[in-house]
Amino acid sequence: QVQLVESGGGLVQPGGSLRLSCAASGIIFNIADMGWYRQAPGKQRELVARITAGGSTNYADSVKGRFTISRDNGKNTVYLQMDKLTPEDTAVYSCKVEYYNRHYYWGQGTQVTVSS
Repeated sequence: QVQLVESGGGLVQPGGSLRLSCAASGIIFNIADMGWYRQAPGKQRELVARITAGGSTNYADSVKGRFTISRDNGKNTVYLQMDKLTPEDTAVYSCKVEYYNRHYYWGQGTQVTVSS
């Protein structure tokens, strides 16, 4: 049974930090590309960051320099360290596993709220 469980969201003040975690089970984690996406009310879902099985990373322009994606294959977990948060970062953040054969799975998401 494939399962992706996000955690670490919550309420934080502008300028604060959060670290999101996505724990995967039921998949072969170390060969998967992992991504973090977010969707705010009234906005389209967007890619925030991704990390490939080989460790390459890329980020949305809006979060470059503030967010860092990483993975721990031993724990089957991908992380998103979020620093210098702004109200515009408020959204539901979801992780996604993507395989080279285009199979993919989504987590249920975790709410991040940055108050002003």
